[in-house]
This record gives sequence, structure tokens and C-alpha cells, in this order.
Amino acid sequence: MRLQESGEMYLETILILSRTKNFVRSIDVCEYMGYSKPSISRAVSLLRNDGYVNMDERGYLLLTEKGLAVAEKIYERHRVLTRALMNMGVDEKIAEEDACRIEHVISDESFNTIKSYVIGSAE
Repeated sequence: MRLQESGEMYLETILILSRTKNFVRSIDVCEYMGYSKPSISRAVSLLRNDGYVNMDERGYLLLTEKGLAVAEKIYERHRVLTRALMNMGVDEKIAEEDACRIEHVISDESFNTIKSYVIGSAE
């Protein structure tokens, strides 16, 4: 079954937080995303059940190999799409917001074409 957009967002957030913190807790995800504790708790439970996230005995969230693959894919899309939009003259804040929406629905073919164009034009 395909992961929902919200699940992808949670995984991406855990990845982003894990790059700046030694450990990530549900409360960190709450604060970063601006969601309630019950929302995060339910999402983490679903992600755990589907094998995307593990939680250790201290409550630290750890991406599984499956979860890391999804998180890295979504985060790469976010960065590349933001950069592409900014290269075309879109304001950074708007580019970030739009990339966040586009990253979940764009096909692999379209994304890879945009990525090749953005990376090729940067060289």
C-alpha cells in the first residue's frame, strides 16, 4: 500500500531533525510540524506498524531502512524542486511551500527530468 502524503511528511521531518539532533522524540516532531501530541502519536503508531519507524525504550524515533529510503527520496525532491523554482525566479518562501506540495505528487519521470536540468544547469 502506498504511503500517504502525511506519512511522507512525518518521515521527512524525522530525517531533517535527525541531522541536527542526537535523537528525535515525538515531541520534537510536534514542535517542528506544529501538530498536536495526539496527532503525532497516532501517526508514529501507524508508521511503526507499517515498518517505517522504530521507537526505542527511551522513546527515540529511528527510521528503519524502509523509512529512511522514503524520507531521503522526499527530502531530495523538496530540495531540488525548491531550487528549481527559485532558479525560475520564485521567492524562496513560496518556492519552499510549493515544493512541499509538489514533492508528494510528481512522477519519478518528471522529477528526474527536473533534477537533471537543475543539476546540469548548476555545473
